[in-house]
Amino acid sequence: MGADSELRRWLRQRGAETIQHPGGTLYAHLCRLHDRLAELGCGVDAQLAGLAHAVYGTDGFYVTLLDRTDRATLRNLIGDDAEALVYLYGACDRRRTWRELATTGEVVDRFTDQTWHLSPGQMRPFVDLSIVNELDIVEQDPLTADKYGAYFRSLFAAWAPIASPQVTSEAQRLLSEGSRSTSARPQD
Repeated sequence: MGADSELRRWLRQRGAETIQHPGGTLYAHLCRLHDRLAELGCGVDAQLAGLAHAVYGTDGFYVTLLDRTDRATLRNLIGDDAEALVYLYGACDRRRTWRELATTGEVVDRFTDQTWHLSPGQMRPFVDLSIVNELDIVEQDPLTADKYGAYFRSLFAAWAPIASPQVTSEAQRLLSEGSRSTSARPQD
């Protein structure tokens, strides 16, 4: 059985199918992210991270499936690099990170207040995962697109130099379809 199959089984055991999320359940959201990252040609570690990205909770989705102090459990399922991306995504303090990310290459850890300096090998998967996550929420919840579309268009344009071209194209396609959005930021 592959890592993604094992992870899907583990997520169901942890109750991801019972947790509400835009578009149905958290499990459905996680699976959509995995599949979209694969369709967009992102690497296997990014795909696995997409499938597990909310395991430690996120800055905006506070439900956890695994305590962040038990990272070895997830590492054993998906490997060191994919788990590190999951941790980074869950730990990211969006308010103190997102706007300056393309310039600084830094992520502020909301758990420890530590600042992580991302290598180019970490930056692209992190940004791609972040964009694809928000795109899925926008697609599942039209009110999110209406309210935050302009914010995401601006943010993702700033991230274009550090994102995969195919992810940037997908963001432009989905966010340019006549959205009546404001420039507000989503609540963290």
